[in-house]
This record gives sequence, structure tokens and C-alpha cells, in this order.
Amino acid sequence: MPTVSLAEVSPAIALGPLDGRYRKDTADLVDHLSEAALNRNRIRVEVEWFIHLAQNSVIPGVRRLTDDEVTGLRAFAEGFDAETIATLAAHEAVTVHDVKAVEYTIKDALVEIGADDLSELVHFCCTSEDINNLSWALGIQGATEAVWLPRAKALIDTLAETAEALAEVPMLAHTHGQPATPTTMGKELAVFVHRLRRQYERIARTDFLGKINGATGTYSAHLAAVPGADWPQIARTFVEGGLGLTFNPLTTQIESHDWDAELFADISRFNRIAHNLATDMWTYISMNYFKQIPVAGATGSSTMPHKVNPIRFENAEANLELSSALLDSLAATLVTSRMQRDLTDSTSQRNIGVAYGHSVLALNNLVKGLGQLAINEDALAHDLDTNWEVLGEAIQSVMRAAGLQGVPGMENPYEKLKELTRGKRIHQADLQEFVAGLGLPEDETQRLTALTPAGYVGLAAQLARDEVAAWRETSES
Repeated sequence: MPTVSLAEVSPAIALGPLDGRYRKDTADLVDHLSEAALNRNRIRVEVEWFIHLAQNSVIPGVRRLTDDEVTGLRAFAEGFDAETIATLAAHEAVTVHDVKAVEYTIKDALVEIGADDLSELVHFCCTSEDINNLSWALGIQGATEAVWLPRAKALIDTLAETAEALAEVPMLAHTHGQPATPTTMGKELAVFVHRLRRQYERIARTDFLGKINGATGTYSAHLAAVPGADWPQIARTFVEGGLGLTFNPLTTQIESHDWDAELFADISRFNRIAHNLATDMWTYISMNYFKQIPVAGATGSSTMPHKVNPIRFENAEANLELSSALLDSLAATLVTSRMQRDLTDSTSQRNIGVAYGHSVLALNNLVKGLGQLAINEDALAHDLDTNWEVLGEAIQSVMRAAGLQGVPGMENPYEKLKELTRGKRIHQADLQEFVAGLGLPEDETQRLTALTPAGYVGLAAQLARDEVAAWRETSES
């Protein structure tokens, strides 16, 4: 057995990779979804509720705060630091209750500010979940809007730039892994731009809900304390005006977390589309359709010096799987709460940052991976030039149209092309000879004779450019 426990080493060694090896990719999330961020948001919510009640004279006979007191309270909330964390920890060691520790920490601050005569207004008529649901909503909103969405946008931006640059580069398609109707590399990447854009737009429209209505969502304590107040309206103006969230008017003790589940499902779906991108790019690299640009000093294999491995796409693939698994679990868990309250959500929510972290890490790697690729047009051209049979679709389609227009000899076009091409490797001369003997109108014969696999890409380039333009309009609005 080792003589030294790594758990005792200082500074502390991270148990998980997101706070260790990959810290630089995920550090921005700490400001929104860490335990410290949760407590900072709790203090903000408590302070703003305190100010909301006092400045709106909700409780008869309670004085309003002075401007200096309001400024001091907000400065305390905004100045959350290591000292605040230590104070919270000291209170929680006694209370064994994290939200009560927040309440006592704020009351300490009121003494410093000189407003301790109003200390009983802190946490007034609140259950812990009133504070927690709003704090989590603020944290998830911040993580989504300030961290995750910018990373998602960076991926779609990079993908759109690549799709535009490669819009006209022809490529043999592979349906079921077999040679199929040619496309362009840009159009295939634009498909991912379109898929990711739809999810991005859904996520960007997320409503972050919150409530502050007491122990079972009935405003019972509120009404007992101040019967004449319009508590639902006071709660709504606080949640929407004071915190910038969307008000949930009807709940049990907890905010029902349905919006969380909807958001997590959308991010998970985005992850899975990005996962499909990662596996396709990995496959294109393995087919030599893309060359990887070596990074100076990097090693691809400890024993094979020639290798440049697609590690960015492999890393992304694995981390997207982890993120989606966590998000799916959270979405399934959070929408269920026994009767009016149980605590299954409390420990589950503390893993939201982990789920976001694996996604952010993956998105960063996809951007880096795409930036280290160069198209191999020679390989693409070679595959197209050795698969002339893919033009069978074009020829039989022209024959169908001609037959419908009354041109004789156009019977059974699909079957004739199937006999010529299925399971066979044919060449340009074979197809040209076949076309010449069909009896098509001269202009159609000439058009098909001049057609090549590289030229049989339909509207691929236009479709790619249209999607890139649509994304840019979305991202700039």
C-alpha cells in the first residue's frame, strides 16, 4: 500500500477530470454551477427579497431602507469571496443546514451595515426551496447564456465557415456505407449546421422559471403575517422584475423543475447531433477525405511516429456521451417529487455543472478538431472517378422523364440500369456506350454523356450556402 494518501496532499487533488486535467476548459462554469456559486446566488436572492419587501412597504410599520443600506447590502452580495465562504461554513457547522447558514450570514452583514433592526425580515415567510429554486435558476441561466451557448455558437460558426469553404468540393456519398449519389463536403457539413442551429434556437429561447410561495406553495405564512397584501403579485414582481426570471404561479413546496428537464433534453439532443458530427468527421479522416494538420511537438502514438490521431473528435465523442447520460438522468429525476416535497432533487442538481462541463469540453474539442483539418481533394476526386456506376440514378431518371413525354424505348429504365450497374464496377466508356444506344433526344444524350460523378451534385453548393446564410442571420439577431 502507498505510504502517502493523495487525499491528504495540499493543494487538494481533484477527484474528477473536469476539476483536474480539463479545468481550463470548464473553469467558467464554476461561477454559475459550483457549490460556492449556489451560495452566492442564495445570498443574492435573500438580499433582493429583503430589499423588495422593505422598499415596497409590504409589512405595515416596517421602515424602508436608506440608500446607503441598500447599497451596502448589494455590495455585500456582490462581494461574495473566500471570507464569505468561510463564514457560511462556520454557520453551517452549527446549523447543519445550508440555507439557514445563508440567513445567519446575511444577518451578520446587517449588523455591519447598521440595519440589524430589520434582521427578522431576512428569509421572511420563505421555505428553503423558495431560495434554492431561484438560486438554481439563476445559476443555470448564467451557465447556459454566458458559457454553454457561446461554446455552441463557436462550434456552429466554425462548422458554417468550413461548410461555406467546401460548398463546391464534390464528394462521393456513402449511404449504408456504399457508394451513392455524389454530394459536396460543404453540403454535408451544412446539414449539421442546420441540425445544430434548430437546437441552439430552442435552447436560446429557454424560460428559466422560479417561485417564492412558501412551504407548500399556498402563501399560508405570508397571508398569516400580512393578510391584506397581494402576495402572488408581490412574488411575481420579485421573480420577474427583481431577478429577471419567469414566474411559476402554481407549485408544491418545490418549483416543479419541468423547465429544467426541457432544457436538459434540448442540450442532450444538441450533444447527440454533435456526437454524430464527431463520428462522421472521424470516419472522413479515416477515409483520407481530410488530412490532419500536425501540431508542433505533439505525439500521435508512443511507438508509431507517423501517426496523427483524431483525438479531438474522439475526446468529444466520449464527453458528449457522458454529458447526455447525466442530462437524461437529471431530466428524468427532477420532474418527480413525492407529494409536496422530497430531497431527491437536491443532490441531483449538484451534478448539473458536471453535465454542462462534459458538454463544454466536447464542444471546445470539436472546434479545435475542425480547425486542424485540411480537405484532401485528390482522395475525394479518386473515389468519384472510380465509381461511375453512381450515375445510374441520373440516367434512369432522365429515361423516366423521357418516357413520360412519349419518347419510345424508355420502358423499365430502373431495371435496365440495375442490370447494368448493380454490384459492378463500370467505367465512363461503359456508361457512354449505354447512353448512346438508348435513343434519347440528342440534347439529352449529350448532357448525359458529358455528366461525371464530380458534376452530379445537384443543388448541393447552393443548399450549403443557403444554410450558412440562415445561421448567420440567426446568430446576428
